[in-house]
Amino acid sequence: MHGEPESGFVEADGASLYYEVLGNGEPLVLVHAGIADRRMWDGQLGAFAEEHRVIRYDMRGSGRSVTSEGAPFSHHDDLRGVLDSLGIERANFVGCSIGAKTVIDFALDQPWRARALVLVCPSVSGFESDDEPPDEWEELVKAHEAGDLERVSELEVRIWVDGPYRGQEQVDPAVRDLVREMNLIALQNETALGEERPADPPAVEKLAEIRVPTLVVAGELDRPEVNARADLLARTIARAQKVMVSETAHVPNMEKLEEFNRAVLGFLGRVGA
Repeated sequence: MHGEPESGFVEADGASLYYEVLGNGEPLVLVHAGIADRRMWDGQLGAFAEEHRVIRYDMRGSGRSVTSEGAPFSHHDDLRGVLDSLGIERANFVGCSIGAKTVIDFALDQPWRARALVLVCPSVSGFESDDEPPDEWEELVKAHEAGDLERVSELEVRIWVDGPYRGQEQVDPAVRDLVREMNLIALQNETALGEERPADPPAVEKLAEIRVPTLVVAGELDRPEVNARADLLARTIARAQKVMVSETAHVPNMEKLEEFNRAVLGFLGRVGA
């Protein structure tokens, strides 16, 4: 075992971002989904730290990170702040959902700093979708207007963790409970967040500029627009390969952690060789 991670806070644009570092070797940075915080990677931290110096952090508004009211921000600038504070020049990156969007925007902004990318159930800045909203959408909007954030979080767990093709009884309750708890923190902090500065131009127009080895990970039971983005990345990034994790939606690393860890470590081993 590696013992306890080293932890602390990094100052970035009016936020204190909480981070943890474990292991030695090539840096590997884990960037979580919008419905989560650094704890979504609990099933990865130890396994990845066998071969890497693993850095995970809470994005602003999430987990233990503290945000001052209303400071404008961009998540990829925050990521740069974390790397700069920890003295990391180049790294491998794993991002899920908004975390993947953050990693893509960072890699386009500072291409020399990315060795390899793992993009899980990805969001992509500037991607327009004409898919139908989820069945839960109207109820979610009403719950949000009523200030019932616990209900909002449960509905978002249904949309993202269960996904459109499963009932909640088909999903590990521990995964649902942790996401509901992590997401509630983000929902409670939402009002304090300032304006997010979008990537300009958006990543969707520049994906072909990504030259590094890229692994796209999709969840078979995720929402159709997410899998459309995964396909777009796999098609457009020259050195991309794609892996589909069966029987899981938007957080495959939490539901199928051994399969996920094998795929990611295998990919990183091949590109590092």
